[in-house]
Amino acid sequence: MTPTNHAATPASAPSESPDRAARTEAAARDERARERRLRTRDLVLAVATPVALLALWEVAARAGWIDIRVFSSPTAVAAQAATMASDGSLATHTLATLGRLTIGGLIGAVLGVVVGLLMGTSRALNAALGPTFAALYALPKVAILPILLFIFGLTETPRILSVVISVFFIMQINTVAGVHAIDAKLLEAARAYGARGLDRFRFVILPGALPYVFAGFRVAVGTGVIVITAVEMLASNTGLGYLIWNSWTLFMPARMYVGLVMVSLLGAGLTALFALLERRAIPWRRGRRAS
Repeated sequence: MTPTNHAATPASAPSESPDRAARTEAAARDERARERRLRTRDLVLAVATPVALLALWEVAARAGWIDIRVFSSPTAVAAQAATMASDGSLATHTLATLGRLTIGGLIGAVLGVVVGLLMGTSRALNAALGPTFAALYALPKVAILPILLFIFGLTETPRILSVVISVFFIMQINTVAGVHAIDAKLLEAARAYGARGLDRFRFVILPGALPYVFAGFRVAVGTGVIVITAVEMLASNTGLGYLIWNSWTLFMPARMYVGLVMVSLLGAGLTALFALLERRAIPWRRGRRAS
């Protein structure tokens, strides 16, 4: 019987290992190249879609397919925006809205996160305040404006408080959900390693709730823009909401569209800002989203 040569099998391993490593590296390069192509495609689509819609709008206005007395052409809106930018009125209205939104949003976000963390970590507090907050959250925030006007008069306080109330409930709900979504095994491990009090909050509760908190920020930004615009339409003589409403009453559609565009840009810019802050504050989420 011829003995089997067992030395041949290990000898082939060194030749296969470089091939496997080369294939893995090539696959990784292909995946990175594919990801770059997809990002480029997404960027092109994101820019081309609104440009195409604006071009179609301009063509329709010039061809008489739409009534330019109601639907001002994009070039007319741009010209009106340039005029308002030169005389300072656009900056005045934009800064008024941005100031109210920033102050009210910061106050509402801080209060909402703090209360949400307390309710998320205290079952008794959550049971006491949860149903009441759920009922108040369903109440339209603009409907509270008359009460605020009765109390504070036609001042900045009702406008800012409307944003505070809107942002507060969104942040409170999302923060409570974030605390409750933390894996129970993670909490048990923290207890096993002696994490108590402030250490437990800093290293377990807060990082675990942060994704929900930032999701709440993005929702709260949009809601805050909607609320402050509506409030300015009803109870203000400055701001983008006032600009839109006043332009409608005076039948100045180009000015009205300038206000609408600025509101859209304000909301989109703040949403992008919070998305950037989220990537900075929660770096461990990037790989999960990419996968």
